Amino acid sequence: MNDYPIRIRSFGVHAILVEWPDQVDTVVLNDILQYAQCLREHFKAEPIALVTAYNSLTLISEREPLDLKEMESTLFALYEKRTGTPPGQKYLWRLPVCYDAEFGIDLEAVSDRLGLSTEELITLHTKNSYTVYGIGFLPGFMYLGGLTAALEIPRRPKPRLRVRKGAVGLAGKQTGIYPQESPGGWNIIGNCSVPIFDATKETPCLISVGDQVQFYAISRSEYELHKIEGEVGIYQVEKSLLNG
Repeated sequence: MNDYPIRIRSFGVHAILVEWPDQVDTVVLNDILQYAQCLREHFKAEPIALVTAYNSLTLISEREPLDLKEMESTLFALYEKRTGTPPGQKYLWRLPVCYDAEFGIDLEAVSDRLGLSTEELITLHTKNSYTVYGIGFLPGFMYLGGLTAALEIPRRPKPRLRVRKGAVGLAGKQTGIYPQESPGGWNIIGNCSVPIFDATKETPCLISVGDQVQFYAISRSEYELHKIEGEVGIYQVEKSLLNG
């Protein structure tokens, strides 16, 4: 495992930010996740939340202020010890997407701009798995990296005021799912029939940073069936263990 020149600095009164080199890389992300696991064990008796992203890790105190001078040496020392911490479990999730014209409101325009047929675009979008690099913007919104260059497209020049829940979009080098209705500027190509965020559950986010997601295409009738199964609580999301 590589050692990176991490930077540690205050991030407000109740938070400390740890930063890695500014690059999008699964090796960097795995280093962050292993360090987070090490911190989680070290601070397990304290009310400290950990938020991981592309190349950063934020420690947030739920009660007391965090003093950088008091914690800096400990945080650097724990980074040196992180390799002795077993990595957390990671999963590959297979999520169904309906690319019907009603849901894929930008599908045709995106296909034309990229010089692809809609069938080719769908095939490319469902071909690979995507790494969850961060969760944010909205609760449960996953930033999925690993998009093929053939599907890279800028955000819409004018965001929509309303994007429906479950919308699957493309923006830059990423794809993602809107976990609830909200404004948004991504190019919408379909809709996921699986709810990926539920605030009433102990673990609201179905999927975690470091996991992988692969989409597969479904028909409109399959989409409606999944919705019914989800409402009655019998739908089971497909997942498999990645590292064990």
